Amino acid sequence: MPHAPILWTPTAERIEGSELRRFERFLAERTGLRFATYAELHAWSVAELETFWGLWWDFIGVRADGDRTRVLARREMPGARWFPDVALNYGEHLLAGRDPDALALQHASESQPLAAWTWGDLHRETARIRAGLVRLGVGRGDRVAAYLPNVPQAIAALLATASLGAIWSSCSPDFGARTVIDRFAQIEPKVLLAVDGYRYGGRDFDRGDAVADIAAALPSLQRTATLPYLTERGDWPDVFPATDEPVTFERVPFDHPLYVLYSSGTTGLPKAIVHGHGGVLLEHPKWFGIHADVKAGDRLFWFTTTGWMMWNALVSGLATGASIVLYDGSPAHPGADVLWDLVAASGATCMGVGAAYLHGCLKAGVKPRQGRDLSALNAIGSTGSPLSPEGFQWVYDEVGGDVWLFSTSGGTDVCSAFVGGVPSLPVRSGEIQARHLASAIEAFDEAGRSVIDEVGELVLTAPLPSMPVGFWNDPDGSRYHDAYFSMYPGVWRHGDWIRITPEGGCVIYGRSDSTINRSGVRIGTSEIYRAALAVEAVVDALVVDVPRAGAENEMLLFVVLAGGAELTDAIAGEIRALLRRDCSPRHVPDEIVAVAAVPRTLSGKLLEVPVKRLLEGVDPAAVASRDSLADPVAFDWFVDYARARDR
Repeated sequence: MPHAPILWTPTAERIEGSELRRFERFLAERTGLRFATYAELHAWSVAELETFWGLWWDFIGVRADGDRTRVLARREMPGARWFPDVALNYGEHLLAGRDPDALALQHASESQPLAAWTWGDLHRETARIRAGLVRLGVGRGDRVAAYLPNVPQAIAALLATASLGAIWSSCSPDFGARTVIDRFAQIEPKVLLAVDGYRYGGRDFDRGDAVADIAAALPSLQRTATLPYLTERGDWPDVFPATDEPVTFERVPFDHPLYVLYSSGTTGLPKAIVHGHGGVLLEHPKWFGIHADVKAGDRLFWFTTTGWMMWNALVSGLATGASIVLYDGSPAHPGADVLWDLVAASGATCMGVGAAYLHGCLKAGVKPRQGRDLSALNAIGSTGSPLSPEGFQWVYDEVGGDVWLFSTSGGTDVCSAFVGGVPSLPVRSGEIQARHLASAIEAFDEAGRSVIDEVGELVLTAPLPSMPVGFWNDPDGSRYHDAYFSMYPGVWRHGDWIRITPEGGCVIYGRSDSTINRSGVRIGTSEIYRAALAVEAVVDALVVDVPRAGAENEMLLFVVLAGGAELTDAIAGEIRALLRRDCSPRHVPDEIVAVAAVPRTLSGKLLEVPVKRLLEGVDPAAVASRDSLADPVAFDWFVDYARARDR
């Protein structure tokens, strides 16, 4: 395939000042190893997995008891066992030894202006929550569930829970009660931390009834504590009074559960994915330190909610010595530039958003540098879905040519990313720069052969420390095995299409189970969306490929038009022309249909496979749980559409 154009090249000064270069100097001092290129360093990190992680342990200064000499007791997947002879605590690594007067975090919301917490503030809040949890009988292995927004108290509560060896799990308060119950009921929490309400898009949402419904459905609960956030209601200060008690840390085995994350749960109960203290503790500093180049003194902002794994990752950003920036509210209220205002006000040096936000700014004509000082901002991370070349170009046109844009991809399954930024490499349009260190990522064809410059299944051929400890209530590991290892035995299949370029770059093409297959030619849905969204009138889209007995699959493209405009022949013709030119004549849709909205999960992922199954005649109740959807009404339209097609 032709080379994508280079949009940015790092300066020698930037490379030399990066955390990557600091780590390379550390390797040279400790081992004598020197690498001419990042590709050589990556190849070594994968080939010498145990050596890499042992040295990384020393580089970040993990506080632990025991002997870290035995790095990987069992290498097979599933079932790899890391650092079996140590005891540590995630919370200790983040909280201990901090300057109490230094900045820890900044926070803002639609209802509250930007404010700051020092490390002393965070320590005090963690201490009071920890003491309160102890009084409630919470100890090692107990579960603490949180129905909280992205506020400092949520971070303190996570650290307090971790300090006890208890297990954390959170949902954002925009989740409906049924959705939350489906998640928390699986883990039987002892304590529920909740909020009275929140503000989003300029509207206030009372959550009192939802909290009552959730609590009533969790017989394991011994106490609910409510944070007064929208109103003055809440017993948080009573349950967690101020205390002079210090925060102490229960050191636990490397793979002791730290928190439980959840799959989207579009059909059936969401998978409860258990992550351990050690895996997260090693992986997140590598992700943010090496691959986002976040270092001590930086200010890291990533737009997220407590219901997305990026929140857990953002908390770990504290491990780099940077402070973090929190925002609770809509990214589009009162306008599409609200996050840029926050970046300017907070002095953020690294900004992280979903690719959809950058595409939305492009469509809305946002001018980030107009009227605001973004001089501190030197890096932008994009995740959640593939960022199109047009999105890349918009950043360099409107934010500035001196900003490093790194696209990154991973997942809730590993609570991390495994392809993303490298501060010593150029940025090519539409491409992720490289595979992360110690991430054995390959593209596999259907026969399980590794391919280069061809689209294949994204796989990991060697274990990562942050792979799940397992699934909750999966004693024999069968569900965990079936989720990732059933296609290629001993190899993790992630479920995305990826192309690895000859230069080592990566392109993600969307989920492999939603591939468009026309006349035997497969194409990722992201390529369809790129062409469709290039049409000025189109603001969102969803494409499916529906099998037909004895005939070519039927390709249906659903588009959301700006301002509810009518789908004219001219607009449809422009879409078809761009698909024919940018994809192939085979991938021109059989039908283009205008819709008011496309259905997404609560974490923002398109319901491509559920809609496809719906159009194949599967019962809507078996296709998607309404409570797992951000906008159930959007899904209802497709239910009616499918029924009308069957008549």
